[in-house]
Amino acid sequence: MVSVAERILELKKEKNAVILAHNYTSPEVQDVADYVGDSLGLSIAASNTDADIIIFCGVSFMGETAKILSPEKTVLMPEPDAHCAMAAMCTGKELKEFRESNPDYAIVGYVNSTAESKMEMDICCTSSNAVRVLESLRGRNVLFVPDMNLGAYAASETGINVRLWRGFCSIHHFITPARVRQLKEKHPGAFIMAHPECRIEVLELADHIGSTESMISAARTSDRKEFIVLTEIGMKHRLEKENPGKTFLFLEHAVCTTMKMIMLDSILDSLANGTGEIVLPENVIAGARGPVLKMIDLS
Repeated sequence: MVSVAERILELKKEKNAVILAHNYTSPEVQDVADYVGDSLGLSIAASNTDADIIIFCGVSFMGETAKILSPEKTVLMPEPDAHCAMAAMCTGKELKEFRESNPDYAIVGYVNSTAESKMEMDICCTSSNAVRVLESLRGRNVLFVPDMNLGAYAASETGINVRLWRGFCSIHHFITPARVRQLKEKHPGAFIMAHPECRIEVLELADHIGSTESMISAARTSDRKEFIVLTEIGMKHRLEKENPGKTFLFLEHAVCTTMKMIMLDSILDSLANGTGEIVLPENVIAGARGPVLKMIDLS
């Protein structure tokens, strides 16, 4: 009997599809993907693929970004209702109103935002290149949306005064210094890696700060054997897979249930029946494309 995973791989070949999966998705989803990575890597993979169909295993803003970069391709979300709560904290309408009242501000938007919001931005960024993006705007007044923690981190690294939106990722924002210290007390020799979506006081406890891909690289090159990883627990699968003999410790509450909505059955249904197609108006694609391409140029 053919398994669901095997049928997915058969259909993918038949339909010239590519499967992209974020590092926070479930292990079985990552294992059927052609590319597993962070938002920047996935964005680049989406723009470079020769496939006719992109199956995007992530949250909705990621599928929208893929459609913005490849409007001629069919982009399918296995779980179209998998919406990022942080992305919903900043709307295009709010940004348009801000721009009208503050025309001298450049708006930097984390890629974790809706397509409508991206239309109102000057440039997008990811956790990988937020610092570089801010540096490119030195001398300008800057509004950073929607993640106040990533914005605060990038501002601290550049010394640039940044106005912060009040958005956040609940997974990272609810990682507290006290929880980190408790885990460190139990594992005093562990190397601490933190995602810049965490609060500044948490980042101050880290040995390494970076995107999920940066963490993968740090773990691979480090001679340490034990790591405390301050990000979503889906990263555990790939870290262990690529670093045999090393131990990775996570805070047990750091689970994005939205990312975990995606299952093999939903991927199969999307491939077989074309469900979850991302459809964006032409004006939205045109308006959001520039800020996204600028982000990739600075990657």
